[in-house]
Amino acid sequence: MPSRPPRPLTVGFDLDMTLIDSRPGIKATYLALSAETGTPIDADLVVSRLGPPVEDELGNWFPAESVPAVADRYRALYPAYAIAPTPALPGARESVEAIRARGGRTVVVTAKYGPSAELHLAHLGIEPDAVIGGLWAEAKARALREHGAHVYVGDHTGDVRGARTAGALSVGVTTGPCDARELREEGADVILPSLTDFPAWLKTYEAQAR
Repeated sequence: MPSRPPRPLTVGFDLDMTLIDSRPGIKATYLALSAETGTPIDADLVVSRLGPPVEDELGNWFPAESVPAVADRYRALYPAYAIAPTPALPGARESVEAIRARGGRTVVVTAKYGPSAELHLAHLGIEPDAVIGGLWAEAKARALREHGAHVYVGDHTGDVRGARTAGALSVGVTTGPCDARELREEGADVILPSLTDFPAWLKTYEAQAR
């Protein structure tokens, strides 16, 4: 298990299905995109497998040569359809506040388009110290290393791989598409049912680090 270096606590979080339940907003955006383009999209299937970049998902519905332009249109539609319907997941605000109360820093590292991620967090009143978008799986390690993250919290096996690549402790939450077995098999160091359990876990982690 990665040990905590002697520097201020820094915790990274994924966004979709870790801090926020983005399924209602993403579903609404995909339905709007489908109506506009005339391309059938199973939006319920889409929101059952959130995590990878939007281009990966759009490749299931559009020809490869169309994906970049369609992704741009999806991102343009996103603020109008996705921000208001998306709630914070239970424990999200409390987890960020628990880190700040200990003099720590929080960074959100997500595959989502950065400006969209910032809109979600501002709408919900969640204030991390930094937001880095457009990074998925192992690529998340770049931002985690840059910000000196000791811990990375996410709901997907891709988040586990990002944490492990960065040398950060991987905390998996089972609020997304991956269950405890999948997260454990990918190498998560800690598995929690949700972020409601995170502040208590953090207290134990801090005590052990001291």
